[in-house]
Amino acid sequence: MTSTHKPLVIITGASSGIGLATAKLLSQRGHALLLLSRRLEKMVQLGLPNTLALAVDITDREALVAAVAQAEERFGPVDAIINNAGVMLLGSIATQDPSQWDRMLDVNVRGLLNGIFAVTSGMVERKHGTIINVGSVAGRKTFPNHVVYVGTKFAVTGLSENLRQELSPSNVRVITIEPGAVDTELLSHTTDDAIKEGYNDWKQEMGGVLAAETIAEVIGFAYAQPQSVCVREIVVCATRQEQ
Repeated sequence: MTSTHKPLVIITGASSGIGLATAKLLSQRGHALLLLSRRLEKMVQLGLPNTLALAVDITDREALVAAVAQAEERFGPVDAIINNAGVMLLGSIATQDPSQWDRMLDVNVRGLLNGIFAVTSGMVERKHGTIINVGSVAGRKTFPNHVVYVGTKFAVTGLSENLRQELSPSNVRVITIEPGAVDTELLSHTTDDAIKEGYNDWKQEMGGVLAAETIAEVIGFAYAQPQSVCVREIVVCATRQEQ
């Protein structure tokens, strides 16, 4: 284990979008990183120092726990986890394949809980740590063709607040970041072409959406506060996004 880096941060969904942008930012700030995604190549291509990149599906609890243990052996105790991995499969509830509901629940809720499980006991024991859950403005508002996705993000918002209350006596912070529309690969998961076209038209009508790097900066701001300061929740959207 080296002492030439800042404490270990775990980022899920680190191969693209917000996760990748946050990895770059926190590496620049000197943190050791554990990057997790099903796609290994893009994480490795970053070539970041003091970084362990592993192909892990967050729905596999045992694999996630093992990855955390491997990173802690190399870099020391985890200081923060950024539960960023998620899928957005938009569709009409009357016609959408229910297997897509299962996938969103598995990744957006159960996978996020697996990340929490992997780090919480150690943070409570050390009385130090930060859990950052990337939710969505869809955890506060409803949108057309978003029924199950909205349900998963309302779950993230609710469980994060309850978790914050439970862990605050142990000096562990829980922070929820709720972005609006962001320029990432998230929409590409949707299989309904008409819905995707309408969503893209909506983004154009508002004059463009947020960059992943902007959300990374927001995450970096919240995390950089002293451990005695918990920025509980940040909702951030493009100025012209009305909903």
